[in-house]
Amino acid sequence: MAAGDPGPLPPVSLQGARVWIPDCVEVWRVAEITRGYKEGDTVLHLLLEDGSALDYPIEFQLPPLCNPDCLSGADDLVALSYLHEPAVLHSLRRRFLEANAIYTYCGIILVAINPYKPLPIYEEEVIYAYSGREMGDMDPHIFALAEEAYKQMVRFGKNQSLIISGESGAGKTASAKYAMRYFTTVGGCLGNSSMEEKVLASNPVMEAFGNAKTTRNDNSSRFGKYIEIGFSQAHVTGATIKTYLLEKSRVTFQAKAERNYHIFYQLCASATLPELQGLGLRGAESFHYTCQGQCTAAHSVSDAADLDSTRHAFSLLGVPEADQLELFSILAAILHLGNIVVRGRDRRGDGCFVEPADEALGLFCTLLGVEASQVMRWLCHRKLVTAGETYLKPLSRQQALDSRDALAKHMYGQVFRWMVSRVNRALRSLEGHCTSIGILDIYGFEMFEFNSFEQFCINYANEKLQQLFNLHVFKLEQEEYVTEEIPWVFVDFCDNQPCIELIEGRLGILDLLNEECKMPQGSDGSWAQKLYQTHLSSSHFQKPKRPTDAFIVCHFAGKVEYQCVGFVEKNRDTVPEELVGLLRASKSALLAELFLEEGNGPMSLQSRRSSGLRMAGRPSRRSLPGSQKSKKSISSQFKASLNRLMEMLGSTTPHYVRCIKPNDGKQPFVFDSRRAVEQLRACGVLETIRISASGYPSRWTYQEFLERYRALVSREELMGTDEKQICSLALERLLQDPSKYQCGKSKVFFRAGQVAYLEELRYQRLRTACILLQRHLRGWLARRCFRRAHAAAVCLQRHARGMLARRFARTLRRTRAAVILQKTLRMVLARRSYLRMRRAVITIQAFARGMFARRLYQQMVWHQKAVVIQAAVRGWLARTHYARLRGAVIYLQCCYRRVRACRELQRLRVEARSVEHYKQLHKGMEIKVIQLQCRLDEQAQEKQRLAEQLSGLNAAHAEEVQRLRAEMQRLREDAARDTQVQQLQERLAELERHSVKNCLSQEVEELRQRLAEVEAMKLQLGEEKDALIQRMLEQSQDLEERHQRAARESQGLLQELEEERARYQSLVQEYARLEQGYENLQDEVAFHRQSTLRRSPSSESFLGSESSCLSSMSMAPSRDGSDQQAEGLEERWQPVLEGPQPSGEVLLNGSVGQDPFEKAYLLLLGQLNAVNEELARTREELRRSKAPVEPEERRPLDFLKRRNIAEMLGLGRSPEKVAVDDDLKHAYDAVQVANRLLASQLREEKQQHEEEVEGLHLDICSLKQLSQQQAALIQDLQRHHGQEGLQHHVLRLKEENWELAQKLEKQERTTLKLQKQLRVYAKQIQELTVKREATGPVQELAASAVVPSRSPMVRSLAGPSQAMLAWRMEDEGRIIKAVITDYKPQSSPGALPDLPAYVLFLCFRHADHCCDEPRARSLMDAAIDAIKRVMKKHSDDFNVVALWLANACRLLNCLRQYSRDESYWQGNTARQNEHRLQNVDPQGSCRSLGALAVQLYQQLIRTAEKHLKPMIVAAMLESEPIQGLSSSCPPGHRRSSASPAHTLPELLQQLGSFRAALDHHGLAPSVGHQALRQLLFLISGTTLNYLLLRKDTCSWSRGIQLRYNISQLEQWLRAEGLQQSGAREVLEPLVQAAQLLQVKKVTEEDAGALCSLCTVLSPQQVVKILRAYTPAVGLEERISPSFINSVEKQLQDQYGGGPSQLLVDTSHLFPVHLPFTASPLHLDELHIPDALNLAFLVRH
Repeated sequence: MAAGDPGPLPPVSLQGARVWIPDCVEVWRVAEITRGYKEGDTVLHLLLEDGSALDYPIEFQLPPLCNPDCLSGADDLVALSYLHEPAVLHSLRRRFLEANAIYTYCGIILVAINPYKPLPIYEEEVIYAYSGREMGDMDPHIFALAEEAYKQMVRFGKNQSLIISGESGAGKTASAKYAMRYFTTVGGCLGNSSMEEKVLASNPVMEAFGNAKTTRNDNSSRFGKYIEIGFSQAHVTGATIKTYLLEKSRVTFQAKAERNYHIFYQLCASATLPELQGLGLRGAESFHYTCQGQCTAAHSVSDAADLDSTRHAFSLLGVPEADQLELFSILAAILHLGNIVVRGRDRRGDGCFVEPADEALGLFCTLLGVEASQVMRWLCHRKLVTAGETYLKPLSRQQALDSRDALAKHMYGQVFRWMVSRVNRALRSLEGHCTSIGILDIYGFEMFEFNSFEQFCINYANEKLQQLFNLHVFKLEQEEYVTEEIPWVFVDFCDNQPCIELIEGRLGILDLLNEECKMPQGSDGSWAQKLYQTHLSSSHFQKPKRPTDAFIVCHFAGKVEYQCVGFVEKNRDTVPEELVGLLRASKSALLAELFLEEGNGPMSLQSRRSSGLRMAGRPSRRSLPGSQKSKKSISSQFKASLNRLMEMLGSTTPHYVRCIKPNDGKQPFVFDSRRAVEQLRACGVLETIRISASGYPSRWTYQEFLERYRALVSREELMGTDEKQICSLALERLLQDPSKYQCGKSKVFFRAGQVAYLEELRYQRLRTACILLQRHLRGWLARRCFRRAHAAAVCLQRHARGMLARRFARTLRRTRAAVILQKTLRMVLARRSYLRMRRAVITIQAFARGMFARRLYQQMVWHQKAVVIQAAVRGWLARTHYARLRGAVIYLQCCYRRVRACRELQRLRVEARSVEHYKQLHKGMEIKVIQLQCRLDEQAQEKQRLAEQLSGLNAAHAEEVQRLRAEMQRLREDAARDTQVQQLQERLAELERHSVKNCLSQEVEELRQRLAEVEAMKLQLGEEKDALIQRMLEQSQDLEERHQRAARESQGLLQELEEERARYQSLVQEYARLEQGYENLQDEVAFHRQSTLRRSPSSESFLGSESSCLSSMSMAPSRDGSDQQAEGLEERWQPVLEGPQPSGEVLLNGSVGQDPFEKAYLLLLGQLNAVNEELARTREELRRSKAPVEPEERRPLDFLKRRNIAEMLGLGRSPEKVAVDDDLKHAYDAVQVANRLLASQLREEKQQHEEEVEGLHLDICSLKQLSQQQAALIQDLQRHHGQEGLQHHVLRLKEENWELAQKLEKQERTTLKLQKQLRVYAKQIQELTVKREATGPVQELAASAVVPSRSPMVRSLAGPSQAMLAWRMEDEGRIIKAVITDYKPQSSPGALPDLPAYVLFLCFRHADHCCDEPRARSLMDAAIDAIKRVMKKHSDDFNVVALWLANACRLLNCLRQYSRDESYWQGNTARQNEHRLQNVDPQGSCRSLGALAVQLYQQLIRTAEKHLKPMIVAAMLESEPIQGLSSSCPPGHRRSSASPAHTLPELLQQLGSFRAALDHHGLAPSVGHQALRQLLFLISGTTLNYLLLRKDTCSWSRGIQLRYNISQLEQWLRAEGLQQSGAREVLEPLVQAAQLLQVKKVTEEDAGALCSLCTVLSPQQVVKILRAYTPAVGLEERISPSFINSVEKQLQDQYGGGPSQLLVDTSHLFPVHLPFTASPLHLDELHIPDALNLAFLVRH
């Protein structure tokens, strides 16, 4: 319903209804009717939102009604009950500001509002979420519209188109880029993997050359483009870009605050690059063409970085670097052209000139390779050609400047056209395409203060597009009513064909403009007069009131006044032909190519004429009229291209995107209603609303109608079984007027306003029911409150009486207790006084007796000291006398010994010159060397001892404490020494009183010195004691800090270990990808062989052995020497390719008379000898490094081998004995034997190579045992409380992972080399096979001539049972086929689920018993290859994948359980220990099996995900286990009418089947727990993603349903005993999302509680759910924006403002841990069913 035709108000909305009234600021305002309206009233009494009253006059029509609150913010504007302009504007504003929803449907139109802020809704996860979904299942999005177009193209095989339009800055370019990215991501590429990158790479190139900064947009497209993406079999095959109306005037002029095209500023910003040094570039402010807008830099744009992106895009599109630099030189020349200064010759301006020394002129001519004199001449002159002569006309300065600018615009236009052609050439597909999807990114309707020729063309194009849009919308409306068989009067719609006829019709505006351009003296004023004379009578053409050369056209979006100034000149687009001729003759190849692309146009003819030598005047006269006649005007070209575009769009199914610019300030999430209404009127959205409102805009399926309005249906009406009949009966009763609705086949159609009426009835019914419930509930609450109050009063009385009685009893008890306390206290005080007096008497007696005892003791001490002093003095005198005598004796001895030493010195000098002396000297040196060696050993021991001391920190601490105790003991001894010193002092005082003062003075001085030393030592010891105590405290603190640091770092190190495990599994996955690629190459080679030749048994053996060799090489990741090994292998293969040629030539030359077969025989013999020699030499080099004796042993063997080969080939026989009849037979036999020998030799090479790469398996083994090492590290951490070893191990694992990645790359290169060699060998075998087939069948060689197999024979085993299966090398294929390829568990009921693993291990044990490691390794490799082939064939069968995952784990555990590693023997019995492997090291096989198990686990998860993904959304979100809640879903949302395809019980049943399959096949419980945790993470992440992307699921009722479904999952986990598996934690985000939908969301306290609740959800996810939350109608209030802002702020303060991901990455795989579980089964008790057909294996 339009704004001017609201229709009569419904009875329920007379008083209290809300209406829209016009407003000068907000366009429309809401007001409430305060009085009832009657027919004939002239005033409507209204109440505004601010509380003021208004008497609104009713002139012609009533104001439009407001929609119910539940309909506001609907996904589809057509679903609104009242369809008019204010309702559309209000719904868009509400969705944009409150829900931050920038996309809204309006019928077939997707309205996109530019948020001016990056939103996380364009990630790759969002693309896959919308892929395959119906258009109404998800929230409105550009991806949903793109998916609809893609789906219709695939389903119906018809071309599609996306028409994106809008104002500059509305987001057209961004929408087109997102649509292109969606198509390239979903469609992928077929045959050419780089096509997707090329299609996306065209965007930065087109933006650099065609986009510029304007006042409205920093990246405005200044041209229209149509991108046609080709598809073949639903895959992208190529693309084509067509452009329309490039704004060339921007090259030479920019308005204020605008810029030129981006490419110029990118070049100026990168002028310092070495490759751009010669272009003479400077800052953008230095050039006239880039500084006119006074805005050389744009916000949030890096021009230098953008140039790198542009050059990278050029490289992806196949433009060479040389062409890029030449293109940049042309662009730089355009900038220099703008800086050329043109000066006038005089004041009148009759002539002008250019200075020859002009720097810009020199740079321009240098870059383009033209002559400066010619440029100077033709810039200032123009050539005039008359009937017989040619004149040069000087130009004025302004004319010269115009000529210069015209040349610059023409050059840039040619550059742009060349760039588009190169992009199309790169995107063109050779095989073509079947269907296509076009993306039209074109300018919207423009209306400025000054409108010129460009705006006229733009608005003309929009008129054509609007006409196409109207026809399409009207057609869809008709088809909808016809399909539903609804009688509908076809109303007329606003057709803009008269306006189009005014523009493009006969004698229309364009015709008159072209005619004026052909006139020699045509001008804008004369053209305007012609327009007035011709079209003033038209209703769509008006003349402005002011006297100016202008005219007004009444477009569909409004009236636009165009100024005629510049129309004629812009339409002509004249370019100086002489200057163009100079450029065409330029030395620059690219520049010449730019102007030669015009073909036979006028520019091409004129350039040829002007650039040549002197020509006759007659040809010039003939060429001039022809060129002018054939030249097309810009309007003619634009009209032709626009008609072609309309034809192309008419042949496709269009999809419309209307981009809206919310404000002119580019502020994020700011909505200007005035600007939005202008654009809505201009883009055709309101026209769609008008067409829909003229019929039945509201359409509901019968099921949706019953779900929503079941409360209005009576019980009798519900007795019917047909939904259509029930709805018809209910509508007849509710809506008495049959013209207000229509019942179709599957839908019920309502007129405008009827849904609002039904909503009002539903609200009243629900309100009545709520009042009834509240009445009963409040009565029940009041009665319960009274009963509680009565019971409480009785209880209070009872307790009060009891309290008084207890208080009286307590008073009596206190009185008695006081008496007893007084009695006891008095007794205590008396006893305490007596005891105090008694202790004082005893103390006095003790002190008196002690004083008398001390006096007696002092006298005895003094007497003893006197005796001691006398003894000391007498001893000192005796020692002094003895010392004098001893000194004299020693002096005499020294003199005598000096004399003897001199004599001995003379004798030694004589002996020093003798030979014996030197011998003795060297002997001493040897002894010194031995001593030094001993010292080194001692130092090593000392180092070891110091290391042990360092590790024993606790022992050192104990020793420190012990030493402190010793110091304390020494201090006590010093105290005793002090007592002795005091005694000596007293002795000294006594001696001084005697007469011997002179003798004892020296001794007194010594005693004083000793006393001072003792005091100093005492002080020093005290300081050392304090220092030691401080050191002990510091050490204890240091130890505590170390322990705390270790506790903090432990979590980080454990997390690093988990990351290393994840990296290792990613390497395993990458290795599986490389292996898959190698298998694809093998299949391709095999297919090529089968299609080109028929292999003989010998050639098949040869190729099979070689491929098996390569397969074994690809299975083992190489170590550091992989490159050297690859080079060695290449050297070994090289003689086979090159070596046989000379020998073959010699043999052929020596046997001229032989037939071709004998020549082939000799040629093969030479090749065989060369191979044998090369293999022998290589084998000798390898074994020389291992054992020096091996080369000597191998030479006789090689000699004998060659001798036997020669004898087998018949070389030892004499030529006379060979008959002529047997030549053919011998030749064939030679070829046969040679082929077999080559195959045998290749097998030897394979085994030798396997021996060489045996050590390479050690790297992967360490990674496979990562879990065991991690557990050991954690134990060490707990035992030693240190992190050094753990950190070192983590670093070592990182290095090993990095090395492993490098080795995988090297191994891939080695594989490619060997594949090339394989092709060469295959070619040689083909040639030999062709020669052999030409001779016909011949008799096979005798059995004795066949080379015996190298596989060792199984010797008979005697003695006790060894629990093994005896087999031979030729039985390997049969074993693999029986236990893997053809194995079916159903054929052996009752057998173990992991029986194949046990059978393979028994065969492995036999190879170990025979000491045949190559055979064991070959069996494991063949088994792994066979399992991979089975997985490739049955990749979608969960049971098969689980079966072989269990067998791979069991085989891996058996190899570990019976290996030489003692850590796996703990659970073995004595019988199991007897069956341990003795000779073969299984570490390499364990590594390969570990990698295989990880691959199988990942394949298991992928297979389960394929089964679960289609069920998750339907079971978790769409199913309704709680009936009756779906009716609370508000109307107006597009949604699928079909019932959910899957339910929650089906999902649980599927999970149960997965769990049962894992248990049935005997998989370890921990592995099953990890798998189910991964699957529940998929369920949680997928459900949460769709909850975030679907607004209709964010409601209270959906939260109840979701929480119930999660509880069912949790109950299933408890029933299965999976509480401790970690699966509950992955459901926590989904649990919090469900709780978020149910909690109260009104006050600030609610915001705080909500933030504390959502601890796992990211802030973006919480805000997204809050913005998308839809309250229940009449029961809840809409969440206020202030509440959402408060929650967002609190979450940012709590979690930080860093970037967070909106959607959950459901492709993430948790690292898997494969535990070791020992087998309780004894190998000799294993039962092998007969159904396996393993009778050829002997049980030992």
